[in-house]
This record gives sequence, structure tokens and C-alpha cells, in this order.
Amino acid sequence: MSAMPGKFIRLERIINRETGRTVIVPMDHGVTVGPIPGIENMRDMVNAVAEGGANAVLGHLGLPLHGHRRHGKDIGLILHLSGSTVWSPDPNAKVLVNTVENSLKFGADGVSVHINIGAENEALMLQDLGKVAVKCMEWGMPLVAMMYARGNKIKAENDPEGVRHAARIAAELGADLVKVTYTGSPKSFAKVVDGCPIPVVIAGGEKITDEKMLLKIIKDSLEAGGSGVAVGRNAFGHANPARMMRAICALVHENASVDKALKILRTRR
Repeated sequence: MSAMPGKFIRLERIINRETGRTVIVPMDHGVTVGPIPGIENMRDMVNAVAEGGANAVLGHLGLPLHGHRRHGKDIGLILHLSGSTVWSPDPNAKVLVNTVENSLKFGADGVSVHINIGAENEALMLQDLGKVAVKCMEWGMPLVAMMYARGNKIKAENDPEGVRHAARIAAELGADLVKVTYTGSPKSFAKVVDGCPIPVVIAGGEKITDEKMLLKIIKDSLEAGGSGVAVGRNAFGHANPARMMRAICALVHENASVDKALKILRTRR
């Protein structure tokens, strides 16, 4: 019997079935940069973003092991299979640190792999992506590909051509959802979406202080055909993560305006 029905069922746990969009909160930073503010206590943070309406959290094995919850709203779990640290001679060189089978044992609703197109070990990362995609098809596990254009031949990480190519690679090699850098304008991002047959979500990026700018970027990406956002530091690093999630979810799932989302963010409740 095909495992694909299992994949569709799990996808509905991380993507809103009514809107076809998703709000994911990556919390895999503990491996890359350490316990930065907001994720010192993962259990409390998962509860906060779940309360705000996030569809899924994403992290390494430490997330279910040490962020296990015994109360609060349901939220999807995506286990990250790739790792590297800022201390590495080449932080762009991601390696596999977990497996699809083990993620199933941990109750994950999906897995994710990080690929840096243009990096020196791009070939090995693409090979890993292909192997993981085949395993995900075998076991009915959704696959999120985090695709970044980073390397000597790359003009800029948000260069539309690089982002467009990176997104297409994810679809060609079997991913179900791809996360990319926003290209800077709805017009250029629409080309990324048009060239990719799977849902495209934008990365939240580095922590920024201009809340309206963040919300506008998300809104612009949605109007260009994007399917949501994977926002980490700008969610768990916010003074009120639950409120930030409510604002972002209003944009993504309710088609709220930027001004309405900003009002939600700044309304105390």
C-alpha cells in the first residue's frame, strides 16, 4: 500500500487545510548558534507560539526531548535533519544529524533539510536532499527543504535568480514545501513562486526591530503567491511571541491588512 496518504494526512498537521498556507516557527538555532534569547526554555516558547496560532514548530531532537508539552494547544512538529555550527571552518557545510525513520519514532509530522546552493559542498548536500526525499516518499513523511543561495558565485542571498533556482531544485528533488529568502519585491518573488510547483514560504530572517516592515514583507510575499512564513528569531525573540504569532497568522490565514495585523500586535490581551 502506498505511503502517500500518510504524507497528505501529516501535511494537514503543518499546513492549514482551509487556506493552504502555514506559519512555522523554526527553533533549530540551538545547534547553529546556541541558546539565544527566547529559546532558553523551549517548552514555554512552544506553548507561547502555539497559543498564538502557529501551525508548526521546527527543531532538532532536543525540541521533543526537552521541549515536551503536557498542556496547551496542539501544534505540528517538524524535525530538522541538518546541522552545522558558527564555529565550523565552513558553517555553510550542512550534514545530516538525524533520520526520517527516527523522526517517525519521535512522532514528527514532517522533517526538514537545509541546503546551501553555491556552497563548496553543494554536491553532498544535494545528495542528502535526494536521499531524504526518497525516504520521505517511502514512509509518507512530509519534507521541508530550506534552500539558500550562498557561495562565491552568488551575487546576494536574495538575488531573484538564485532564489528562483534554489526553490525549483527543492521541487525537482522531491520536497513538499520549500523555504527561501524573500527576494525584496512582490514582482520578483512572484517569479520564484511561478517557477516552483510546490508551496513556497519565506524565511523570517535576522531579528529586526521594525515590526511594520516585517509584517509588510510577509504580506507582500503572500500577495505574490507565497504560502506562508517560517519565522524564528522575529517570533521567539519578540517581547510577546504569542501576540506576534496572532498578528502573523492574521496576515497568513485571514488575509488581514498590515495595519490590522499591527493593531493585533500592539493590542494588549
